[in-house]
Amino acid sequence: MSQVEKGTLYVISAPSGAGKTSLVAAMLQQDGALGVSISHTTRPMRSGEEDGVNYHFVSRDEFEAMIQRDDFLEHADVFGNYYGTSQRWVQQALDHGQDVILEIDWQGAAQVRRLMPECVGIFIVPPSPEVLRQRLIGRGTDEAEVIERRLREAAEECSHALEFDYLVVNDDFDTALADLLAIVRSRRLRVEPQEVRHADLLTRLVSG
Repeated sequence: MSQVEKGTLYVISAPSGAGKTSLVAAMLQQDGALGVSISHTTRPMRSGEEDGVNYHFVSRDEFEAMIQRDDFLEHADVFGNYYGTSQRWVQQALDHGQDVILEIDWQGAAQVRRLMPECVGIFIVPPSPEVLRQRLIGRGTDEAEVIERRLREAAEECSHALEFDYLVVNDDFDTALADLLAIVRSRRLRVEPQEVRHADLLTRLVSG
């Protein structure tokens, strides 16, 4: 049996309003070899959401039982609701050669790095605090006090940007998307995965 090339885990973080969700969605559209981890949560399902698509919706008792079994790669209590990433699903996907994107905050990213130090951390920032404010206002979904809170949280989150492996500035969407895809492409061109991917070719080239 031929050796299976192990996938790469990409941990992507950003402050609210930096464009992370839209960029990740575009990455998945353009690169069919990328997958995204679907988190478990105890929060109620919202209109238009689907179980197993947006989140795995579980009860609080079920989530706490999963914590006791060490099922999570990372988990957190956010405003009274649990969110967590299944360690088993991520590991199985990586073992089958799937590249996986994990969208989490800097605290969750720190948890993941402790358990899987080989993961690739990417932090996305807006081009300026002023642009971030305008993007949050432009959403039209939050009250002024919520926007101010998100801006304060963004300052705290951005203070951890240099803990990651890569920093992407989302000034122009297409440029930021190209930067993210370039990171993925460069990781796939490293010697280790290329050795697995092109083992037969390398053997033929060496043997003449």
